[in-house]
Amino acid sequence: MVIRIGFALAIAGATLTAQDRPLPDQDSFLKETRKHLQTDSALQSSYVYTETRREQKLDKQGRISEESVKVFESYPGLPGEARWERLVSENGRPVPKEELAKQDRERQAKAAGMAKRLTEDGPKERARQEREYQKSRRERDDAVSDVYSVFDIRMTGRERIEGHDTIAFSLTPKADARPRTTEGGQMRHFKVQAWISESDYELVKLDAEAIDTLSFGLGVLARLHKGAKLSFLRRKINDEVWLPAVASYSGSARVSLLFMLRRAGSSEFSGYRKYSVDTSSTVATPK
Repeated sequence: MVIRIGFALAIAGATLTAQDRPLPDQDSFLKETRKHLQTDSALQSSYVYTETRREQKLDKQGRISEESVKVFESYPGLPGEARWERLVSENGRPVPKEELAKQDRERQAKAAGMAKRLTEDGPKERARQEREYQKSRRERDDAVSDVYSVFDIRMTGRERIEGHDTIAFSLTPKADARPRTTEGGQMRHFKVQAWISESDYELVKLDAEAIDTLSFGLGVLARLHKGAKLSFLRRKINDEVWLPAVASYSGSARVSLLFMLRRAGSSEFSGYRKYSVDTSSTVATPK
């Protein structure tokens, strides 16, 4: 009993000490954080991992009426292309071996086609890949700039998340914001809470909620309703890089002004390991 009380007091003392420390200067901290902002797709580009994707249909009361669960092995994409996802399980049932073999053959054929293009016209293909990379980089930089121009960002305190000290921020859209990107235009419809690692300046957690209706496709294709929520958690992998751990969403939307959809879902990322040319389809599938 004495040991447990002492342990509890030690925890309380450590927490108090952390909270008593003065918060860092906001401008300096945000400036350093910006240096570390990269898209997760870029950070994941050298890793193989497993993604468990859950999609849920909800009734009017918000209860789950239908759920699907798919498990993918995710591999770095071919140069200039998106990642390759290999479906290995659906609703608890492993994908048949012949279907896995089919996925593998299609992948190998695509890789062979790219290798042929590089052989036949290497400079042209590499130039295309470089253009795509630079375009993606410019779009990323513009979207990051919009984060800082769209939101009024305020430091709110220090919190400990999964063993890491983080600095918490509230982000409220500015009424007069003039975003440059599509992503920036969408940001204006959300209020956000973000937690940044105090030692690494990396995003650890993010919660966002729609504060009004967000329209897509000139307001005709879909409208995401006020109250929709997004949540995102990252973890430090191998004590070297912060990568996605869990992403989730919930909300309702009207599609083509006719159909009301109520949905929730999540993606869980696990089994990260460095990709190499020897990496084969052997990512451990969660049970």
